[in-house]
Parts: sequence; C-alpha cells; structure tokens
Amino acid sequence: MLSTTPRTVLNRSKQRARTDRADLHAVLDAGMICHLGVLVDGAPMVIPTGYGRIGETLYLHGSTGASSLRGALASQVCVTVTHLDGIVLARSAFHHSVNYRSAMIYGPAREVEDPGERLDGLRAITEQLAPGQWDVVRPPSRKELAATTVLALSLEEASVKVRQGPPVDDEEDYDLPVWAGVRPLLVSWGAPEPDPRLAPGIPVPAHLSHTP
Repeated sequence: MLSTTPRTVLNRSKQRARTDRADLHAVLDAGMICHLGVLVDGAPMVIPTGYGRIGETLYLHGSTGASSLRGALASQVCVTVTHLDGIVLARSAFHHSVNYRSAMIYGPAREVEDPGERLDGLRAITEQLAPGQWDVVRPPSRKELAATTVLALSLEEASVKVRQGPPVDDEEDYDLPVWAGVRPLLVSWGAPEPDPRLAPGIPVPAHLSHTP
C-alpha cells in the first residue's frame, strides 16, 4: 500500500486516489521525464529531468555543479510524473477537465557514492529513456563519472492520482445542445533519425527499430 502521510492523502477528489504501490510503479515506469522540485537559495525551482527506478528507489542525475542538485541535498524534494491521456470536454466551461495519471514522491534525496550503485542508477536512467541502450554504448569514463552527481530518492512517501472517463456535468446541463466527451491524446514514436555523422553501414539497433 502507498503511504498515508499528511502530504500524500488527498483532501479533494479522493475518489481519484490510488492506494496500491503497483499503481505508483506503473505511472513511473510509463514515463520518461519527471519534474524535480527543490529549494535553491530559499526560492522554489522545478527542473524537468530524466529518471530511472530500481525497486523502491528513484534515481536522478546531473552535473556536479548544478545548483538544483545541491538544493536537493540541502532540503527535502518533491518529484512528480504526469501522463496526459485526454482532454475532457464538458457542456459547461466549469466542468472541463483532463484525464491523467500522476505520481508525487516526497522525501530527502541522498547522494549515491557507492560506485556500483552509481552505475546501476545511471543504467536505470538510460534504460528508462531507451530500453536496451546501455548495453550497446560506451559506458561512462572515470572523468564523466567524476562530473556527475547521482541522487537516490526513496518511494516510501508517495501518492498516485488518476482521472479517467467522461465529463461530469451538472444534471440540468445534460440537455444542452453541446457536444461533450473525451478527446484522447495518443503519443507514438516516429522512425529513428540517424546522426548525420553516423558511419556508413551501421543499422538501427533492434531495440530502437520497433515501437515500444
């Protein structure tokens, strides 16, 4: 079950809450970009960044000189992942909405110092964006690793919120001559575009040549 802290229990639209930890994993595993909320010099900053999950730990990374990562280590953070599934068009402007799946994770981030865990975290981030990619590319050099900070965030304190289905109008508005329903949003991959400097004869790898 997901946590039931004051920060993760929904106060509004409680019917949209999901309490199974598997729902949290599903939202995270389906995404590629999260938003990392931190305090930097006393002001809020929200950074879009890649991430990866291993079990009950979320991994993020960035430059050792990034102020956002220093801020993440200095105070608690909030990480969000959101999928927009459709626009909900109602008969009234007030009841327009969106269908979505979202997750919020709270807690203190820790800097990963163990060499093995650092590589595992970086692999998870790479594989989140392109499963199979880590095994075909050059691994990070010692210099690159020294310039990279890897953060780990426990999934212990998290919430999941989901809205699906048609609009919910006021009862008297259902007779209005206005089209209502859902406009689904579909996301798909296009054909891989080769680097102009790609050496001749290198085919698109199998893990990129199909639609996930």
